[in-house]
This record gives sequence, structure tokens and C-alpha cells, in this order.
Amino acid sequence: MPSNKLSIPDLAGKAVLITGASTGIGAELVRAFAAQGAMVGIHYHSSGKTAEALAEEVAATGARVRLVRADAMKTDQLRRAVDAVAEAFGTLDGLINNAGGMVARVTYEAMTDAHYDAVMDLNARSVLTASAAAVPYLKRQGGFIINTASVAGRTGASSGAGVYGSSKAFVANVTRGMAKELIGHDIRVNAVSPGIIDTPFHERYTTPEQMNVMRATIPLGRIGTPQECVGTYLFLASKLLSGYIIGQTIEVNGGQLMP
Repeated sequence: MPSNKLSIPDLAGKAVLITGASTGIGAELVRAFAAQGAMVGIHYHSSGKTAEALAEEVAATGARVRLVRADAMKTDQLRRAVDAVAEAFGTLDGLINNAGGMVARVTYEAMTDAHYDAVMDLNARSVLTASAAAVPYLKRQGGFIINTASVAGRTGASSGAGVYGSSKAFVANVTRGMAKELIGHDIRVNAVSPGIIDTPFHERYTTPEQMNVMRATIPLGRIGTPQECVGTYLFLASKLLSGYIIGQTIEVNGGQLMP
């Protein structure tokens, strides 16, 4: 994996919690941060066996890991997960808010209050909840928060994904607000905005025909991989590499969107 060949010295020994870490981009982030010598909290909800296998795989390399289960839509559960990771490692240096999902493809015309609440709780409120729980730990020595946004937050999203896209636009704006509030405590806040990435997300919500339509909008001519997102997160986590960058959302989309 390309990220494993990098050496970023200021990530070694750092304690990092990654939400939504059992599959896709989250799982690759677990592997990448562990390869840098970080201690990694692996959050999951429904993918228990997958998360356990990932934890065993990473622990076998000598890395310290802590597996935590929580429904990201439940404030009390997510707060307890943050506390559990910080207590296990004795510190918390970074949080990556990666948990999220479309829930279902629902057009604006067919949207219900229940669908709106589910999408916003999962993608938007979870970022606020986990960040608020992490900040007291991060204030002790400084650190970072990296939020996962989405190209859908800039483009209006594809049919049936509009509310999801709007929730990710919320995440991008929260990133800017948090960056202003927290930089005085030496906590850097930024976001990564993946484009169309080959993950279980699209296996659940996107048909092959829809994928073909989206692929045609990408100048690079192909769908991205989770591994191709990892380097941007590592860059933003490292104060050595990105210490003068705050409040930014970096697009990783093969040229699909060039803001």
C-alpha cells in the first residue's frame, strides 16, 4: 500500500480515533496510521466481524489498537467510544470523523422527516458529537480533527442523494467554524472530500448504470480507490507537513470537481 512506504515522524506514538473504520476509506486509514507507528482507535457499529478482523490484522504488525462499538447516531454511545479510546491510550491526539452514509436513495419529493433525521444524525450530528467529546483531550497537548466531507456536498449529489450531499456540505462548513474556534488550543481542523471511491458505500447505494454515468464525469477516467484517499489524511494529520493549513477541505476526486 503506498501510504505504508511513507515515513512521517511526527505521527509515531500519536493516539488517533477513526470513526466508521471497519471498511472502505476508514479501514485503509487504520492500516496507514498504524504503519506510521500511531495508536489507533477503530470505531464500528454494524460490521463487527470485519472490524475484529481488521483489529487483529493491525495488532499482528505490533501496533496498539482499541476496538470500540457505537451507533454514531446516538450521542451517548459515541461520546463513550471517544472516552474509551482516550482512556485506553492515556491520551488522544487526533480524531478522524469518517462515519457516515446515505441511509437510502430518497428523492426530495419523497423525503420524510425520518429520512432527514437519519441522514443528518449520521453524517452531521455525529461530527459535532465526536468532536465535542474529543476536544477536552486534544486541548491537553494540541492535535487535529479531520472530517470526511464529499464531492456530493459541492455538486448537489446524484438523484436520491440530495439530503446526503447537503449533510456533507454542513460538514465542510462545520470544518471552517471549528478551525476558527479551536486553533487557539493548537487543534488543527480540516476535511477531506472524496469523490467517487470504490467502497461498500456504492455497493449499497449505487447501481452499475449509475456508476458508469458518474465515471464518465471524471477526467482521470476511472473510479478512485480508498488507498488513494489515505495520503491526504496523513498529510493533514501531520503538523510537520501541514501545520499552516486549517479550515480547508481538500478534494480527492480524479478531477471530477475542480473548484
